[in-house]
Amino acid sequence: MLEPESLFPCTLAPGIKAGTDWKHRVLGRDKICAVVAAADAGAMRRQLRVASRETGTVELRLDWLAGDREISRFLEGLKVPRKAMLIATCRRRSAGGKYVGTIAAQLAHLAEAIAAGCQWYDLEIETVRQCPPKLLNVLLADGRQLTSAHFFDRMPKNPGRVANELARGKSDAIKIAAHCDSLRDARKIFALGHARRNVVAVPMGDVAVPARLLAIREGSAFTYAPVENATAPGQVSLEEVKRVYRLDNLTRRTQIYGVIGDPVGHSLSPTMQNAGFAARHLDAMYLPFLVRDLRDFVDSIGPLGIRGFSVTIPHKQAIPRYLDGCDPLAARIGAVNTVVVRGGGKLYGYNTDYVGVLRALEDRMPLRGSRVLIAGAGGAARAVAFALAQSGAIPCITARRTARAKALARAAGGEAIDRASVRGEFFDAIVNATPVGMHPRVIESPLASRELNCRLVFDTIYRPRITKLLRLAQQRGIEIVSGVEMFVAQGTAQFEIWTGERAPTSAMRRAVLSALAREEADSRKGS
Repeated sequence: MLEPESLFPCTLAPGIKAGTDWKHRVLGRDKICAVVAAADAGAMRRQLRVASRETGTVELRLDWLAGDREISRFLEGLKVPRKAMLIATCRRRSAGGKYVGTIAAQLAHLAEAIAAGCQWYDLEIETVRQCPPKLLNVLLADGRQLTSAHFFDRMPKNPGRVANELARGKSDAIKIAAHCDSLRDARKIFALGHARRNVVAVPMGDVAVPARLLAIREGSAFTYAPVENATAPGQVSLEEVKRVYRLDNLTRRTQIYGVIGDPVGHSLSPTMQNAGFAARHLDAMYLPFLVRDLRDFVDSIGPLGIRGFSVTIPHKQAIPRYLDGCDPLAARIGAVNTVVVRGGGKLYGYNTDYVGVLRALEDRMPLRGSRVLIAGAGGAARAVAFALAQSGAIPCITARRTARAKALARAAGGEAIDRASVRGEFFDAIVNATPVGMHPRVIESPLASRELNCRLVFDTIYRPRITKLLRLAQQRGIEIVSGVEMFVAQGTAQFEIWTGERAPTSAMRRAVLSALAREEADSRKGS
């Protein structure tokens, strides 16, 4: 892996003398470049203070400041944090930034930044093409140049050719940031870091979120993480990369796990599983993979060194055809939510949703002989239906697609219930196994209040913790069970399958509940 000293080989912050061990202390944190971006100088300074407490490398997005006067005001009062490596960026609109001034004014601000203590500046290829090299040498000679190219809506046809152009002239280092529609595209960006030194490789876009984080072990000098405001698609906040992913600890030896789904941004699995790894002091990281093309993900398992993954909507019933083997129970259910990568890259599937259902319900009600309505007929519903049937309950299936409801009822030995009939029947429990009501569409419910004729309502959704369905049940005095119970139970079972160690259940549950509590508090503030 490219170590940051090859990108920042000798420049020291003001007040630091050569010969100290400052350089070596800072390099341990330089895998993360904090991004400071705000409209006013005061907010920029506040973000800089936060950033400098977390990492030794900080990008100052001068183009986000509200005009030339505000840029100068910020730089005039700039106090370079001790041991900080500052990169000044004043990206023009033509290159995807916010700065609307002339190239001459842009270069003048970068020169101001260098005089104020910034050791590096980022200059986009659009400006470089229009500037005589001698002019850059005169204006910016005291700084080191990171020459960059940004492709916000596409992959360049020939990334290598772009890299060659960037490396010409005054460049001390280069950066290529490109939109990636697939992990295959992200791996092409990684290849630039494999082949060259002094490269910042940035896969952009929602699909490339995990690739952004993995870039630093694939040859990129660092990855960007905003303190508050994202400045490019797919950026993960500084708070998350430090607290959830512990990115400072990522090495070639780190074991990679993840969750695949579409959507996947709502998932708290990274929060839960990474808390488990931290509690057990395991060198492992769990990432969210937005997967629209299963083949693209499966083809990337080996190149990205993925050791196992969770499976969520809509891939639970599709993933088995990519597996080399499957646990008999998962095969019977017909849905897989957990995959282990074994020797030789062989994929083996399990279903831990089954365990989650039983742990959520068996202490709250007698299952044998109970009649339980299940809303939904997808992968989660199949796990619920088989778990209930195995425990002696009678699963009753209702779904938008009547044929799927009947097929699941036959497979699980239950009965299909027409939606129009639900209101007139009574059940011991009702289980929502659809995504209806899941964040961010929290005002929706799969069933109306008048249809909740039962003793207990269990929603497999855990975000939000109390869904619209559960609130309707509470209003009628019905006992409720949050999806958090199932989520933590199935997640701890996954942890044990992957690691062979007992899961730190308390730590994993605490991480999930804390995240949900913060989200609820933020929601109340915003309302």
